[in-house]
Amino acid sequence: MGNSFLDKMTTVLGGFANWVNSLRYIIVIKNAFAALIPVIITGAFGTLFSAMVFNAETGLAKFAPLRFLADLQPISSGISYVTLSFLTIYVVFLMGIELSKLNNQNNVFAGIVAVMSYLSVNPTIFEFITEDQKSVMVSNALAKQYTDTKGLFLGMIVAVLAIELYSWLNRQDKLQIKMPDTVPPSVAKSFSALFPTVITVSVIATGGFIIKALTGLYAYDIIYNIVQKPLEGVVQGLPGILLLVFVAQVFWVIGIHGNQMVKPIREPLLLAAIAVNTEAFQAGKELPNIITMPFWDMYMSMGGSGVTIGLLVSIFLVGKRDDMKEITKLSIGPSIFNINEPVIFGMPIMLNPILAIPFIITPLVTGTIGYFATAMGFAARAVVMVPWPTPPLINGYLATAGNWGAVATQAICIVVSILLYLPFVKIANREQLVKD
Repeated sequence: MGNSFLDKMTTVLGGFANWVNSLRYIIVIKNAFAALIPVIITGAFGTLFSAMVFNAETGLAKFAPLRFLADLQPISSGISYVTLSFLTIYVVFLMGIELSKLNNQNNVFAGIVAVMSYLSVNPTIFEFITEDQKSVMVSNALAKQYTDTKGLFLGMIVAVLAIELYSWLNRQDKLQIKMPDTVPPSVAKSFSALFPTVITVSVIATGGFIIKALTGLYAYDIIYNIVQKPLEGVVQGLPGILLLVFVAQVFWVIGIHGNQMVKPIREPLLLAAIAVNTEAFQAGKELPNIITMPFWDMYMSMGGSGVTIGLLVSIFLVGKRDDMKEITKLSIGPSIFNINEPVIFGMPIMLNPILAIPFIITPLVTGTIGYFATAMGFAARAVVMVPWPTPPLINGYLATAGNWGAVATQAICIVVSILLYLPFVKIANREQLVKD
């Protein structure tokens, strides 16, 4: 009966996963954010150098012989600004290109059309209050909230609408300007995109104008307050992030890449959260977010999904099965860099009722420990987007710009993961003895 239920669950969830992964816009979002990782990490290194090298209070510049390093801080500040403060623009551009590829047009110019369309629905006039409480209107300028992570969801929506329209218009022969054969192909291609570009940007800009005229609000205000902010609130809460991890783990257990399944929800929200923390850290302000992309990697994915570093250590300690020992020897190297597919599919954890239980439970427990340790101030909040293959303990130190409390919390989580996996490894030992 147990196997029958597991088979049914695998079939149902597998079908759902295939359906989700086949959705056009899910593919576009995943590809765009995957391509964006180098941008975020570049900004993160700018922050890391700013804090640990150029800062006169916390970095190497505090030592008298290296005081000159403080004068170089504008370099790292510039790097952080051009990466983290323009994330929405980069996402819109990349989504435009990715969606164009899916529409069989493979048009890099589509990225520019998407960016123009997005910018056309945002105001270039904004009001700010001076130190003496006077209101000043600034024109011909784009406020930062439209280019940084706060505009992500509106940007993604506009990119999809604009490029679907642009691609459709590109397929209409009547809108193509035919040039003589003597005209260079690059020039002819530019002219053929003229009418689709003009119509697309005009339609999107008109849509933004109508929304403002009917509601008194810009599209950004509506999408951010009704869609993005509530979603951020859910994921920033402990129950929300635990639910996301639980879903990912269940998919892993049935043989589907769990992180890929939650990526379209996880990446926009958690990458936005670390970008906000990084900017606040650069400005010397209080860090607003506990749960960020590095938080996931630091406390819920040590050794890979399921915190399987605890499983490998448990097998070294009490494992008696030769097959599990061999897989552990082969897996320990990749696991140090948080790569654990050999464990999941080789041990296997996939479709294994015994090991699946701690595999699902462990990241929920370690994530909870990490959350409360951070909330109480024992561990610092992450400010640097560290590459996910960075080994445990090292990633905690780097992500928090040198906080030993975060490292200690990670060490505690590793010990807890070992204790959680130990009894199930012993059960697996007994199961093999019964079979023999």
